[in-house]
Amino acid sequence: EDLVHDAQLDYYGCKLATCSSDRTIKVYNVSETSYDHSATLQGHEGPVWQVSWSHPKFGVILASCSFDGSVLIHRETRPRDWTLLHAARHLHESSVNGIAFCPHEYGLMVAAASSDGRVSVLSHQSDNSWTVDYIQDNPLGVNAVSWAPHGAYHHDSTVHSEPTAEAVEYPRLVTGGCDNRIRFWIQQENGQWQEDTSAPISKEISHSDWVRDV
Repeated sequence: EDLVHDAQLDYYGCKLATCSSDRTIKVYNVSETSYDHSATLQGHEGPVWQVSWSHPKFGVILASCSFDGSVLIHRETRPRDWTLLHAARHLHESSVNGIAFCPHEYGLMVAAASSDGRVSVLSHQSDNSWTVDYIQDNPLGVNAVSWAPHGAYHHDSTVHSEPTAEAVEYPRLVTGGCDNRIRFWIQQENGQWQEDTSAPISKEISHSDWVRDV
């Protein structure tokens, strides 16, 4: 009933999720010849900016982020029947502008970018709890976040050989912010996130205004 801010197809292209300033998410079943509205998901207290599907190995799971500072993770338990898997309310002190699930090789993990200048990384644990780690990005706010594909940084020599400790690849993120900058982040062996400064995008080749998406 208001502006639509995002639309995302799932891994198979069979489900479409849209989100709106009307504080809801709508899910549609998609086929070659038609689409069918299957569910309306509620729970946010402000406009919903973006949605992201997890890999299907974890089930039918959809994450959403909102102006209300929260991230909600929804799951379809059976056709047309959705439940709230996890509600990370007040996860941030300001609007959560972007959200993205990581490559499935790293597990069930989702990153959210916020106007409070931080990126949160929610990780599902074996006891069905969720942990959260924060990345301090920039004080002006973060608009967008994206993950590097698994294996993208493996050296060519490791492609056809047995993996070794040196070949282990840790998750990587890229963010775009209101300071006009793009930053790369890598998770360390101890689980902490650190900015990857090996190939920075300097101010000279960056944007001259807000970075809206990465």
